[in-house]
Amino acid sequence: MKITIIGAGNMGSAIARGLAQGNLIKAKDITVSNPSNGKLETLKTAFPDIVTTNDNEKAVENADIVILAVKPWLVAKVVPSLKLKCSQIFVSLAAGITTEQLTEYVNPRIPIARMIPNTAIAELSSMTLISTRDMTKEQEQLLLNIFNEMGMTLIIDESKMAAATALTSCGIAYVLKYVQAAMQAGIEMGITQKESMTMVAQSLEGAAKILLNNNTHPSIEIDKVTTPGGLTIKGINELEHNGFTSAIIKAIKASL
Repeated sequence: MKITIIGAGNMGSAIARGLAQGNLIKAKDITVSNPSNGKLETLKTAFPDIVTTNDNEKAVENADIVILAVKPWLVAKVVPSLKLKCSQIFVSLAAGITTEQLTEYVNPRIPIARMIPNTAIAELSSMTLISTRDMTKEQEQLLLNIFNEMGMTLIIDESKMAAATALTSCGIAYVLKYVQAAMQAGIEMGITQKESMTMVAQSLEGAAKILLNNNTHPSIEIDKVTTPGGLTIKGINELEHNGFTSAIIKAIKASL
C-alpha cells in the first residue's frame, strides 16, 4: 500500500508523521510532494525513509491513495495536473470543497473521500472525519483502518461535514484556549507555567478518557465532583455567570 501526500504544510506533514508511526503503512511507502524543500527536509530529518519530491505527477504515479493537502484556492490548479487513475483513491483535505466539486477536476469514476483531521494526528490522537463518494465498503474500511491508527475516525454524511469540522478541527483550538486560560490562572496563583500546563493537560486527558471509555455524559461526571457547598460548584457557577456555555456555543457556530 503506497500513499502520496501532495503538500507538506502543517496538516500534510502531520499526516505523514502520523502514518510513519503506524503499523499499516511503512515510511518507505509514503511519498510527500511539495514545491519548496524546507518542509520536506524537516520531514526527512525526522523520518529518513519517507520519500520526498517536488514533482507532483511523479509522486502520484504509483500511489494507491493520494491525499491532497493544499489550500482550497489551489485545488483547481493542482488537481488536474495530477492525472489520477480510476484505480486510485483520492482523498482531499481542502476545507469547503465538496466531493461534487472535486469531480470537476478528476475523472468522476475515481473514488473520492473528503477528510478533515485535526493537528493531533501527528500525535496519533486526531478526531478525523471522512465523507465519501463512489467508494466501496472495502475502500471505506481501508481508510478507517489507516486513520484509526492516528486517533479516532468517523465516516459521516457530507451534509454534516461543516458542523462536525467546527467541533473537531476548529474545536481543538478552543480546547487549547481553555488550557491557556487555566494556565494563566495557575501562574497568577503561584504555580509555574510548565507545572500549570502539565496539570491542566493531564486533567483534560483524564476527562476525555472518562467520556470515551465509559460512554457517559459530561453532566453526570460533573455532578460527581460538585458536592454541596464545595469548591467545584462555586467555580462552575462562576463560569456560567460569565457566559461560559454560551461563549462556547457561539464560537463553534461561528466556525460554520
